Amino acid sequence: MPVFDFKTLQAPASGTYKEKGSKFLAFAYPVSSSADIKEKLDALRKEYYDARHHCYAWMLGPDQKNFRAADDGEPNHSAGDPILGQIRAKGLTDVLIVVVRYFGGIKLGVGGLITAYKAAADDALQNAVVIQKEVMATVTLTYDYDATPEAMRLLKDFNATIVRQDFTERCRMEITFSLRVQEKFQEALLLLQALGTAIAGE
Repeated sequence: MPVFDFKTLQAPASGTYKEKGSKFLAFAYPVSSSADIKEKLDALRKEYYDARHHCYAWMLGPDQKNFRAADDGEPNHSAGDPILGQIRAKGLTDVLIVVVRYFGGIKLGVGGLITAYKAAADDALQNAVVIQKEVMATVTLTYDYDATPEAMRLLKDFNATIVRQDFTERCRMEITFSLRVQEKFQEALLLLQALGTAIAGE
């Protein structure tokens, strides 16, 4: 079954948690790629260069199959997994949560760390606005100039957005629209072709 929509964050949010002198600063971001994740991680490491740990988890993709959790020097599964657990618990994707820890001098133990990283991540998400986003399909249309009215009507009927267009010997247009109407879009395109309109989609 294809996934037609998903939940993510509208904007960055932050949260905190304190335990036995240790301070946990949590930062939650909407992200769309591994490059986006790296950029945000690098910026936090630079800003909080004196912190002991920068633990994080992220999830990408509507199907929620692309994810990672990192403990950054904390005991195995005591930091990244609890953060990832909060992303999963809220049913989110295209999200990065980083928890920066300043060590307070007293060890918390694995159980204490799990609680702390979970609570910090949860606090950031409690302060975030969750939104529903449509999964988009991308199609490139090529058509003759005289088929422009039909191409424009197709865009309007399916509430499509033009990403890029070129006008050379033939018109070429990359468009996006909701994945949930992709089958109907293809049917409409085939109908236009059957009627002799010079429009092709790929």
